[in-house]
Amino acid sequence: MRTGILIDELGVGFDAMTAQAREAAKLGYRTLWLAQRGGWDALTALPALGAAAPGIELGTCVVPTYPRHPITMAAQALTVQAATGVPVHLGVGLSHRYIVEHEFGYSYDRPIRHLREYLQALNPVLRGEKADVHGETLTAAGGVNAPGAGRPAVLVGSVSPRSTRLAGELADGVITTWAGPRAIGEFVVPALGTASRVVSGQLICVTSEVDERRAWVEETYGAAASVPAYRAVLDRDGYAKASDSAIIGDEETVRRQVKSLEDAGATELLVMPFGSAADQARTRELLAS
Repeated sequence: MRTGILIDELGVGFDAMTAQAREAAKLGYRTLWLAQRGGWDALTALPALGAAAPGIELGTCVVPTYPRHPITMAAQALTVQAATGVPVHLGVGLSHRYIVEHEFGYSYDRPIRHLREYLQALNPVLRGEKADVHGETLTAAGGVNAPGAGRPAVLVGSVSPRSTRLAGELADGVITTWAGPRAIGEFVVPALGTASRVVSGQLICVTSEVDERRAWVEETYGAAASVPAYRAVLDRDGYAKASDSAIIGDEETVRRQVKSLEDAGATELLVMPFGSAADQARTRELLAS
């Protein structure tokens, strides 16, 4: 199973981000991932990480579709691909109604229709062709002149069977969040169909202070369990709380739980380290190998 790592971009400057990138490359991680969480723009920041860690692959997890037209998204992704010269994994997703409507002011009606039309427009432009989509949720008629830029992979941040099936049809795979082995094996993989990539995003902490770290996850991310899409994912694994999904424990415990994700069908692990500085160092070192 391939292993990549999330670069922590929340409230940190570029020096800290590039330092993380250099360390991850030194440890042997295959991919550096950046989230889009209301801070730095993930696609714009990727070349800085690529310069700090030459040769390592780059990805986003994930960029919301609604505020970024598919031709604009394609232009950014192709620019990053050409500028860095490494494979780029473009993770896109619907975000959530409360963000799309309350922060951006867009309608969140028919999100699956929107995602279908978005991917139908995005894919040809990434291939160097022109989009010709006149849909119910968007219009995209044009392309991007980006000579020599290879096609970035397209992954869908997916938490529902419908979006996962759509990713199997129109993308290269999915990026999952809060999904454990049962959700991946019994729901994600069957819904994905022939698309082969399942990038499993996981909060992971190698530590002896299990209770304290799980309490921190609940305090920080516990509200996710009240978001309907995430609630459904947690229920598939029998998790009562968001913190139940975090992988926490000593090296052997973490190895065992990561192996269960691979056995369930995850093809790539997206490590999201947390905990004390010492915990995070243990986590990064363990999972790089």
